[in-house]
Amino acid sequence: MSSVLAPLSRRRFVAGLAGASGLVLLHPFATRAAANQAHLRIMETTDIHVHVYPYDYYGDKPNDTLGLARTASIIDAIRAEAANSILLDNGDVLQGNPMGDYMAYRKGLEGGDVHPVIKAMNVLGYEGATLGNHEFNYGLDYLMAALAGANFPYVCANLTKGTLAADPTKDPLFFKPYLIIEKTLADGAGGVSPLKIGIIGFLPPQIMVWDAKTLEGKAQTRDIVEAARAWVPVIKAEGADLVIALSHSGIDAASPTERMENASLHLAGVEGIDAVLTGHQHLVFPGPKSFDGLPGVDPVKGTLMGKPAVMAGFWGSHLGLIDLLLEHDGGRWRVVDFTTEVRPIYHREGKAIVPDVADRLDVLDAARADHEATLAYVRTPVGKTAAPLHSYFALVADDPSIQIVAQAQSWYVRDMLKDTEWKDLPVLSAAAPFKAGGRGGADYYTDVPAGDIAIKNVADLYLYPNTVQAVAITGADVREWLEMSAGIFNALKPGEKDQPLINPAFPSYNFDVIDGVTYQIDLAQPPRYDADGKLINPEAHRIVDLRFDGKPIDPAAKFAVATNNYRAGGGGHFPGITADKVILVAPDTNRDVIVRYIHDQGTINPSADGNWRFAPLPGTTALFDTGPRARPLIASVKAAKLEDTGDGADGFARVRLVL
Repeated sequence: MSSVLAPLSRRRFVAGLAGASGLVLLHPFATRAAANQAHLRIMETTDIHVHVYPYDYYGDKPNDTLGLARTASIIDAIRAEAANSILLDNGDVLQGNPMGDYMAYRKGLEGGDVHPVIKAMNVLGYEGATLGNHEFNYGLDYLMAALAGANFPYVCANLTKGTLAADPTKDPLFFKPYLIIEKTLADGAGGVSPLKIGIIGFLPPQIMVWDAKTLEGKAQTRDIVEAARAWVPVIKAEGADLVIALSHSGIDAASPTERMENASLHLAGVEGIDAVLTGHQHLVFPGPKSFDGLPGVDPVKGTLMGKPAVMAGFWGSHLGLIDLLLEHDGGRWRVVDFTTEVRPIYHREGKAIVPDVADRLDVLDAARADHEATLAYVRTPVGKTAAPLHSYFALVADDPSIQIVAQAQSWYVRDMLKDTEWKDLPVLSAAAPFKAGGRGGADYYTDVPAGDIAIKNVADLYLYPNTVQAVAITGADVREWLEMSAGIFNALKPGEKDQPLINPAFPSYNFDVIDGVTYQIDLAQPPRYDADGKLINPEAHRIVDLRFDGKPIDPAAKFAVATNNYRAGGGGHFPGITADKVILVAPDTNRDVIVRYIHDQGTINPSADGNWRFAPLPGTTALFDTGPRARPLIASVKAAKLEDTGDGADGFARVRLVL
């Protein structure tokens, strides 16, 4: 949307909250619509991940950057700005914080109980939704039980019951592929006319990799664009004036590939689709920071392939809006103009986070009992730690928050393999930092002081309900695994000062540290692999001095590597890590294994053992950002020389790495 309309709309709403009763100015489309024209407002939430309350269960404190109860406070005002509106959700609602785990693992959904996030959504009057990939983390039965409580329909056109038909419109689907919502549309002259809106939904085909344990043999997925090309003509033939795509898939300008994960740009190119609601990437669109320069993407106007599109952040941080000016051509309504925007629930003033809206109390009330039960659940002690657990420096030095995960996984896998044919293999352990700032913001780090550890702290260490798996690979595979991980770093020019260290396109959860070997990372070398696992510099080798048991690693030697089902199933596109390498599919989640390990040890000592570091580059420095609470801990980092350089952007602290 233009830079004029979005801030103006926000100012009107905040003024209304302050008590300026009746201060509602309609969107320009509503005021300019002629007799044969009408204004339709499309509202999107996406990637809520169970965040109903503005509360950080890991830190056990309020958080003004998240919460559907805050997003909900915008909705009434937005509806008031338009005579015709529709509210839709784009998936990933059932998993993502301890309340999701409490519901799945402790309380359950017996006897028709309704999931708290669904209760909250019912209060808000959603008219349709699609599925995200994280809906499947707790299994199909749980998914179906949770969504059964919704007072609105779910649609998904590319999830089938285990088979793919020759014609996608003949696929045996779990959900209806689309729905048609009929509205009575108020036009510019005060008259009313019927409008048919087609809503079609899609999810990432990769759920068959990421949740193979619960889906294999029960489900199958089809390519997003392939499914859209088959179903959109059916929706149009049924009389839909408009087709809105709910795409739980991100924005990627790469050439389209079969079963593409982030296919929303190419989906927008399908004839007959009028608007695309995107998600999955936890980014904001329109907005220039993440999508500048991508062909087919206009991050200022908010278009994909020329069509209006939004991505509304994550955890309720924003509400996505598409405003359409429709014109009746005598047969159907068609889009003649549009604007797009995202409205945040907070803003920053220097280092301070300032909420733009208050909680909507009826949404809080819908989830209150489960919120309070979750608080009791996460505060339950499980053991003690002799050293603090934090992830402030997880991307630049061996880190205690990764160390404890690696130790627990090794402990568990050794026990699980002791009576198998793999009992003599040395066990290594791969773990990555899940909370390392980035898109999550300057407070998005693990920070557990020495002393008691509660379930909330374990959930903070390991965010996802992954299950433990182990793979049998060679020393050569170990090297390539680490080469892939090292892609998170930019290549540095020796002798240059204060170069940017981290590649923001590389997610921290793909920065695996492998415990049980020692190694250095040479940042003068370009990355061997890109973020999608493609070999881009075949001659480059960043991993140097790789050793096992103090000796150079034998490329032919065999190792068992403890990891999770996501990585072992191909998640992250790590070279050589394929399903045929899996030797252990454990029944337990990584998080439960950490809890058991802490129980078993009583008191743990997670101090990092410094098994990796950067290779020296004399005269070279690099900069990275971390949380401001990291400053007192800089001197405690022994595996890297770090210097505080002051404040970074968006509340971060900026640190210099001296190589």
